[in-house]
Amino acid sequence: MTNTSEERKCSAMSEYDKTGMAGRPAIEIMDSTLRDGEQTSGVSFLPHEKLVIARKLLKDVNVDRIEVASARVSDGEKNAVSMICRYAANNGMLGRVEVLGFVDGHRSIDWIKECGGRVINLLAKGSLKHCTQQLKKTPEEHAADIRSEVAYALEQGFTVNLYLEDWSNGMKDSPEYVYGLMDALQGAGIRRFLLPDTLGILNPLQCVEYLRKMLKRYPDTHFDFHAHNDYDLSVSNSLAAVLSGAKGLHVTVNGLGERCGNAPLASVQVILKDMFHAHTNIHEEMLNDVSRLVEGYSGIAVAPNTPVVGRYVFTQVAGVHADGDNKDNLYCNDLVPERFGRHREYALGKNSGKANIVKNLEDLGLELTPEQTKAVTRRITELGDKKELVTQEDLPYIVSDVLKHSAPEDKVKLVSYMVSTSYGLKPIASLKVEIEGREYEADSTGDGQYDAFVKALRKIYRDRLGKDFPLLDNYVVSIPPGGRTDALVQTAITWRLGNRIWRTRGLDADQTEAAIKATFKMLNQFENNVGETEEGGSLGS
Repeated sequence: MTNTSEERKCSAMSEYDKTGMAGRPAIEIMDSTLRDGEQTSGVSFLPHEKLVIARKLLKDVNVDRIEVASARVSDGEKNAVSMICRYAANNGMLGRVEVLGFVDGHRSIDWIKECGGRVINLLAKGSLKHCTQQLKKTPEEHAADIRSEVAYALEQGFTVNLYLEDWSNGMKDSPEYVYGLMDALQGAGIRRFLLPDTLGILNPLQCVEYLRKMLKRYPDTHFDFHAHNDYDLSVSNSLAAVLSGAKGLHVTVNGLGERCGNAPLASVQVILKDMFHAHTNIHEEMLNDVSRLVEGYSGIAVAPNTPVVGRYVFTQVAGVHADGDNKDNLYCNDLVPERFGRHREYALGKNSGKANIVKNLEDLGLELTPEQTKAVTRRITELGDKKELVTQEDLPYIVSDVLKHSAPEDKVKLVSYMVSTSYGLKPIASLKVEIEGREYEADSTGDGQYDAFVKALRKIYRDRLGKDFPLLDNYVVSIPPGGRTDALVQTAITWRLGNRIWRTRGLDADQTEAAIKATFKMLNQFENNVGETEEGGSLGS
């Protein structure tokens, strides 16, 4: 179920120019998640994962170009590049697939050619210090080597782009070296010059200054800017580069990258569109999907407050905001969730206020009198003071507890249970539950106490009731802030069955007990047909 009321209220704020491009700069977006992003500590994509991400970026997100690997790294990398190039060639997109190569006597070019690639991003030295101290060569020798490499690549039918590694320090400490190298490479057949802030040392004012100097000397040259986020300025610097005339920007999904990472795709996209009114080819409704995909494959979690793609960025907590949304859209900006295939939620807790609670009740189809709503609000505030998080799925139970009626009725009750663990043996769980007034018993072993408990429950549902049992999708344990060794443990569990989703939480001093409480909340929602659908809508009882 989509939030159509919010779509109507926010439509006036969503005035994106989806037609004419007159007066709007067109910016190329090159995504380097599969090359620079994979340099994040602990991240290593399997070849098939790289292919899935590449397809998502090219076809669904519609980035202009992707950089998928560094040449000559490994056989696994060669396999991944070959698969991506084969897919791109079969779909008319091979010119959008780029591979980082080196000035190495043509070996990188031959490696990329064997993989089926046709675009090389050649890595050259953009600062005098890198040229003389790392390569041990004069600027003239380095320029000659680059020209030889470019000539060979062009003979092989390649498109050549050139990275000036450490360009930002080059402009800061040795600008004459940068200009001399650029002068030496004019007319060599290089399609794009890629200007990286390799160590993330620039601020936006420096970015403007250096880009404008480059464009003043080389006005007909296509420059890309490649930001790093060491000072948390990658997005600001990317915007500054565009304001200065850069025609392309390099990004990664979720800002993955070495050290503090690169400029995040989603943030760069919305700032370009909303703040600079630039044109890109990005399909914004797919940004959240690709973020979740890369989060899963990389194992690097996205902070819940990350702009655009964070889990909580479209969740209103303060009740005054929900009230304002009901009064001429007072708290809505251009970043409406529907733009990204998402929907707004209203959190429940001590800061919620009546307006948040009313919105959640409306979503569930529950109608309360003003006095009843006040009573429910008081109870949620009390829970919030104890640091317990309250979800929309918890709301019917709070209403039931406060108003002393059965909405919904607890059809599944835990009568008793026992879990045990010992060294060298699998944990054992034995339990008795009451379902629709009848008692059932089961026991099972498992990989942990909670796993054994759930397996025993599955036995009852499968063998005694002949019913499906939702599958556990995600399990998160946390201690509320400020907790001590005797703190309460909060367990948040996500379950799935078909296209239905249940998210429930349990709070207890014991982790297993907290998980069991969350499980029985889910089972009662399951039995009462309460939950969410994949599309973000709610199911009422």
